[in-house]
Amino acid sequence: MRLRSTKIPKDAVHHPVFARFYARMSVAAESAAGMAGVRAELLSGLSGRVIEIGAGNGLNFAHYPPAVSEVVAIEPERTLRQLAVRSALRAGIPVDVVPGTAEALPVKSEAFDGAVASLVLCTVRNVQQSLAEIRRVLRPGGELRFFEHVRADGRAMAATQRALDGTFWPLLAGGCHTSRDALAAIEAAGFLVETYRKVNMPEGGIRLPTSSCVLGVARRSPVVDRGSQGLR
Repeated sequence: MRLRSTKIPKDAVHHPVFARFYARMSVAAESAAGMAGVRAELLSGLSGRVIEIGAGNGLNFAHYPPAVSEVVAIEPERTLRQLAVRSALRAGIPVDVVPGTAEALPVKSEAFDGAVASLVLCTVRNVQQSLAEIRRVLRPGGELRFFEHVRADGRAMAATQRALDGTFWPLLAGGCHTSRDALAAIEAAGFLVETYRKVNMPEGGIRLPTSSCVLGVARRSPVVDRGSQGLR
């Protein structure tokens, strides 16, 4: 079995009010904000066994290509996890929805060909620990596909993001931080960023503190890291 026992409580993350709001908002954003196209681009070309971190209500599942043999979807929030299970039943590939947190993934080391982080690094409690775990569970040379909030280019909007992140926004938005530097964090965790592009969500219209995002591909070095060999 790929899963390992973990001391993380089943509901280590619990945001029931935000989860219900996010579920409605995210479905509407598929067409209204162009998220369906972003998800398709994010997942295009993946193959083999994939782990998705923070799967939410499972809207990515419909966009995985047939070359993906299995998805293990980690979701710590109970309401979203239940919705993800329903989405998994409609997916065209095998999807196993599992409770767990990004900081302590309940899977063995080097077990996956690809990993997906989609609007999750903004919410995790410890970004570097989460990325270290993703790196641990990827095989050498495995891909990390990411789509994340980032700091806005304009000084006024960046200042607004910092003000929101330092006050009420994480409390209202399930821990979300709009201005984390996802690219720098991914590189600092030892990944090789191969390609990325800035994305505004929604692509047209008014810019919001949550609009600035980055979409890209990084890779774990193909050189085996002996320090991450042990199975958990």
